[in-house]
Amino acid sequence: MNPYIKYILVFIFGIKALGIYAQPYFDPSTSSLFKKWKDPQSGVESFVLEKHVAPLQLSFYFTNISYTDDGRYYWFYAAYPPSLGRVLGCIDFKTDEIYVFPETRFEDATPVVDLKSGEVYWFSGRTLYKKQPGDRGRITVVNKLNYGNGRYSVRPATHLTFNATKTAVNIDSHDGNQWTVGELPLDGSPFIKWQEFDVCYNHGQFSPVDTSLQLIAQDHWRDGNTGQRIWYKNRIWLIRKGKKAYSIYPDSYKQVTQHTHEWWSSDGSRIYYVDYDNGTEYFDLKTKKRVSVWKNGTCHSHCDKTGSYFVGDIGTYTWEKGCRLAFYNAHTGKEINIVSDFPIGYSKRGAPYHADPHPQFCLNDKYICYTTTVLGIQTVAFVPVQELIRLTSF
Repeated sequence: MNPYIKYILVFIFGIKALGIYAQPYFDPSTSSLFKKWKDPQSGVESFVLEKHVAPLQLSFYFTNISYTDDGRYYWFYAAYPPSLGRVLGCIDFKTDEIYVFPETRFEDATPVVDLKSGEVYWFSGRTLYKKQPGDRGRITVVNKLNYGNGRYSVRPATHLTFNATKTAVNIDSHDGNQWTVGELPLDGSPFIKWQEFDVCYNHGQFSPVDTSLQLIAQDHWRDGNTGQRIWYKNRIWLIRKGKKAYSIYPDSYKQVTQHTHEWWSSDGSRIYYVDYDNGTEYFDLKTKKRVSVWKNGTCHSHCDKTGSYFVGDIGTYTWEKGCRLAFYNAHTGKEINIVSDFPIGYSKRGAPYHADPHPQFCLNDKYICYTTTVLGIQTVAFVPVQELIRLTSF
């Protein structure tokens, strides 16, 4: 072999081994499935999923990242009004194709995606399934919930998360007038109950670093017999396996009824949440202190892995008066709109499909994904994070 060619090959493969080799897949900025859209007020550019395989295409709930780490697969919700329930759709950025899978129908229990393999896990009834990514991905039964004593099952979980070792998913089931928190192993072993409640607890999320710790939320609910609406008294709780759940703030702290939309920091040291009155805050598990982060972040917020940058939909519950999506740079204290004013989409807020913008950082914090209405109906959009940082850094 010519020695020069040999050196060139060694150089190329050496770069690839170091991870410097170019990403082999498309992303929203290069995919033919997306259309560039510029906010008329802020000038921020997003990439909107223009190709439709369903009437409504929605991003996952913000706590459940659905864009795989290698950048190849992105999972989303698809809905077909007026039919209730949702199914899963998937984009393969390597082939630049989009698919919808009617066999993955679910009504609640936001699915969870293995960001390494691209496999998606979801509940249909009380059975947990797994589907491989791609058009011909195989479906397998993972496990079944084996309790309930015949009570009507409202849902098996709110939004699924893996434990830190990826050996189980969290359960916060609602059956009759009872709520049960625990874990369902992925090896087919029986459900492990942590605690039962006679008031509503949901939005459970495993700690990203501690397999015996979950975050749960007290929530409002309707009595199954009378229809009476009952409001929560203290929102944010932690539960450790083998012990009783406890609230992070005392009942005497008046804001506990205004707390909502919680998520873990990437290192498990903080619980972020929204205070409807005071904006986005976090609770430090070590110091037990409350820290205010972003005053305007008053609905669904999310942050990057470093806790430096935030995104949130604002005015979401009063959409007809104006709803926007904003990015906040905690280093500079500056904010910029990604979408300055969402047009009202299907049936106002998209009920009963929970079609709020629900922004989330994804693809290793390279993008923010959200649900948008700027093309006239709910669909998915992405905005590059680096450009948002640049626009809020001076």
